[in-house]
Amino acid sequence: MTTASGTLYIIAAPSGAGKTSLVRALLAADPVLALSVSYTTRPMRPGEQDGVHYHFVSKERFLAMRDAGEFLEHAEVFGNFYGTSRSWLEAQVKAGKETILEIDWQGAQQVRKAIPGTVGVFILPPSRPALVERLRGRGQDSEEVIARRAREAVTEMSHHADFDYLIVNDTFDQALAELKVIVVSQRLLHSRQAARYHNLLHDLLA
Repeated sequence: MTTASGTLYIIAAPSGAGKTSLVRALLAADPVLALSVSYTTRPMRPGEQDGVHYHFVSKERFLAMRDAGEFLEHAEVFGNFYGTSRSWLEAQVKAGKETILEIDWQGAQQVRKAIPGTVGVFILPPSRPALVERLRGRGQDSEEVIARRAREAVTEMSHHADFDYLIVNDTFDQALAELKVIVVSQRLLHSRQAARYHNLLHDLLA
């Protein structure tokens, strides 16, 4: 939801496109932005922290939260569940905070239906071989899992047209610069600037 002081961003991409690295770099460069920490049933990866990268929960707890209506959106990806806290995100939106949701296209569709005005960004790899190479570079998955993720990536990428912006992550620094431009452009929208500079406009036009 776009407000006078903030925007809700959805950033999606196929596995291996570099989405998480780009989002982390964007957050480090722009302290105004906040990350929505999703709930997931997938195992914690090396270097991840509970409550920082995800809220890691059991499948039983996740399903109980889902059935209680605690998620604004939820999806099953590669056999694991992911969900966004409804109460936390609605509080962010109400307060006009600039928030990033790092979710898949299924979750993006659910959020955009619930919160009109959400800004969607989809990140593509420069090629399919590059995507596979990045998946291998993680050193976390078997060849079987990598092959499955590569196949699923085609389905995920087919939903690129559901988003407002499209970035090809060929060169990391260039892709990050383009993400920053999107954020700045949203802040400079007339509706937001007019609200922010209401007193200045009043004085200039008096």
